[in-house]
Amino acid sequence: MAGPRGRGFGRSGDRAEPSPAGDAADWFGARIPAGWYTGPPEVIVDRDEITVIGELVDGDAAGADSVGVDSVGVDAPGDDRVAGDPVDDAARIRLFRERTRDERIAIAADAERRYGRRIAWGAAAGQRSELFTVLSVPVMTRLRQPERQVLDVLVDSGVARSRSEALAWCVRLVGDNADTWLRQLREAMEQVEKIRSEGPGL
Repeated sequence: MAGPRGRGFGRSGDRAEPSPAGDAADWFGARIPAGWYTGPPEVIVDRDEITVIGELVDGDAAGADSVGVDSVGVDAPGDDRVAGDPVDDAARIRLFRERTRDERIAIAADAERRYGRRIAWGAAAGQRSELFTVLSVPVMTRLRQPERQVLDVLVDSGVARSRSEALAWCVRLVGDNADTWLRQLREAMEQVEKIRSEGPGL
């Protein structure tokens, strides 16, 4: 599926610059029906994908009433739980996913045309969080021997099954352990972009 200005979803090296998505959080917030999430969803944007994830409201707003409580065992004969007990978190997320599928597809189609990116949805309930469909994008890179040796150690030790998986593991490790620094870097980039947008046009 092609996005704005002919942009496709093939290899990242073949793509034009994506459309600006600074307003994505407001755009999704205005289109997501009331009652899906407890508040505005978290909207995460990169060059390839926009991820939308929010906290489900308690009780039947997560979708239990729309499909029937017996389908997940609540109040079924012999069930130890009593009437009014909340559906377990995994079931709440599953029911939300099923109940909102058609509306999410429609919103995602509009967003993909607008922003030229794939849309991924998710939900959180209690201590559980799930993403429904996410994009896996190949990233080409050149590594010198010492860098390749790091990946090979991870593969040989069984931490990863391949160099590509080892590289993904390294990226996750940096993300987990450099969160504060990465957040400051993103904020600095956003400030630079703001100042640039306020400057004189060329």
